[in-house]
Amino acid sequence: MLELDRSRLERLIQSEIIKFEKEHPRSNKLYQKACQSMQGGVPMLWMIRWPGAFPIFFSSAKGAHFQDVDGHDYIDFCLGDTGAMTGHSPSESINAIQKQVGKGITLMLPMQDSIWVGEELQRRFGLKYWQFTLTATDANRFAIRMARHITERSKILVFNYCYHGSVDETFISLDKSGEPCSRPGNLGPPVDPVQTTRVVEFNDIPALRSALNHGDVAAVLAEPVMTNIGIIHPQSGFHDALRELTREFGSLLIIDETHTICTSPGGYTGKYGLHPDFLTCGKPLASGIPAGVYGYTQEIADDFWERLDHDQSDVGGIGGTLAGNALSIAAIRATLENVLTQPMYDRCEILADRYEHGIQDCINEYKLPWIVKRLGFRVEYWFREVAPVNGGQANEAIDPDLDRFMHLWALNRGILMTPFHNMALISADTTNAEIDYHTDVFREAVRAVFEIN
Repeated sequence: MLELDRSRLERLIQSEIIKFEKEHPRSNKLYQKACQSMQGGVPMLWMIRWPGAFPIFFSSAKGAHFQDVDGHDYIDFCLGDTGAMTGHSPSESINAIQKQVGKGITLMLPMQDSIWVGEELQRRFGLKYWQFTLTATDANRFAIRMARHITERSKILVFNYCYHGSVDETFISLDKSGEPCSRPGNLGPPVDPVQTTRVVEFNDIPALRSALNHGDVAAVLAEPVMTNIGIIHPQSGFHDALRELTREFGSLLIIDETHTICTSPGGYTGKYGLHPDFLTCGKPLASGIPAGVYGYTQEIADDFWERLDHDQSDVGGIGGTLAGNALSIAAIRATLENVLTQPMYDRCEILADRYEHGIQDCINEYKLPWIVKRLGFRVEYWFREVAPVNGGQANEAIDPDLDRFMHLWALNRGILMTPFHNMALISADTTNAEIDYHTDVFREAVRAVFEIN
């Protein structure tokens, strides 16, 4: 088996940093200027987490490509970490967006397209009622509030190293002794999440039963497949147990499809027939225009309506002045009707097959102790031999130095990967030749790091 020389890896990283800085002088200049008005030189702090010495400033994007201010063209396998899963600026959506901009952007009033969107969401996901937000984070927040209001319980339950946007209650993890604690990096929590949240490992049914047995969990918030700590699939019987146990202990079930919408037009829920009480989604639904949705069953609607003070509904903590605005609704309709269609998913799956096989062939060729994981047309490779079954195992598998090298090597050769892990999202605009180019670049990186002639 090949051995990783850490000193060689560090030399390669430094060499790639020099190459990056030399080839991106204008981005560097803009970054230095940006540091004078934006902390970290970026409009959102997590944008500092790119592998180079400074972030690339982009100039334009279309389909599966974007261009930077230094004139370089990139194949985009990040796609806004799912926000641009549709491909950048799909023509069908852009036409509808441009038309709506001329007719009105936000009015705090319903529009006819919202009925079409609500009915389409019913068809795809199977839940009766739908409401609109600007982000999936807000969709999760509002579903949690509804669940607490209905059940009159205070806590929620999540899985270790989950991701549900910036929902305060979800920034909790298990320490090395298995005790709940505030997740590392949690900035200024308004309340210690141990007070608001129970946390167990994904796929651990006995731990789930034990946590729910306390009788204080209003809702379980879960991705049907964990994604942001790497792709972690549910083991056989896990979702059946999750649904049965939440019903047994009187807790509601919220399924977050924001990343797993890559599974099918109806997400993982639609493809595998899950039956949540709530479903949330965001990111790609409006082709990049900020939008999120949350749906719920007739039973939830009835319980909530009975407990709602209609005269106080605007100050209850659910809603937003710009939520459900005309531009977002028009963009969602155009995206669902013309872009996130079954033919698009079919094409992306075929491309993802090619991507996955290319990486796996390289791993096999050099007998690397690595694996490939797949969800729909989301594919990633891991620096370990056995797939993790929960977030704790996945977190232990992270290799920051090797991650940075692989990302920077790709970036310096015109490929953008998702910055937080080794994940590629495939756009319908991606070509076979671009998939094969990525495979070649991946193979070159492997040969460089392991010094294979």
